[in-house]
Amino acid sequence: MKKMIKLGLILLAVCIIASFSLSAVNNSTKKLIEEQSIIKNDELRKNVLPDATEFKKVEPDLSSLDSDVQSVIVEVYQGLDASGKTVGYTVKTSPSGYGGPFELIIGFTDEGQISSISTGTMSETPGLGSKASQPEFQEQFKGKQADTLEVVKGVASADNQIKAISGATITSTAVTKGVNAAIDLFNNVLVNLK
Repeated sequence: MKKMIKLGLILLAVCIIASFSLSAVNNSTKKLIEEQSIIKNDELRKNVLPDATEFKKVEPDLSSLDSDVQSVIVEVYQGLDASGKTVGYTVKTSPSGYGGPFELIIGFTDEGQISSISTGTMSETPGLGSKASQPEFQEQFKGKQADTLEVVKGVASADNQIKAISGATITSTAVTKGVNAAIDLFNNVLVNLK
């Protein structure tokens, strides 16, 4: 019995030491992880709005937007050039695709054109939905006016159409939903911030 109690106390001591060690490691790396996340997000914003040299977080009033749009919007940044003039906005959305929610960043020029889009973290099907992160798909959005877009199978014949990824219509629709939410935000809220 004494031996069992002794082993139990040793095990308890090991667990306490391990818990404190893990807590210390977590606390020491937390700031570094946050800094890396900020750097990564700044790079993504710079990729979709290359004319901006600085980004300032904006907290727009989303109350005038549909609740479906509000639920997809994650964050908004104003892009500024070196002189402090607004050159556009970046909007991060989180639409749900086949593999669940994923990050999407959309850049808008100050004139209301989509400058570019970029996908962040996603878990779409490799070889199918994951093609949403490839330039061939993303380039379709570049230069489009901030008007509602639609996904089509086959050839996109109108300016507001996006050709779906073959075998990944759900992902294509999700990306377009995220872009359309950002377009709605731009047209109804951000355009009034100028």
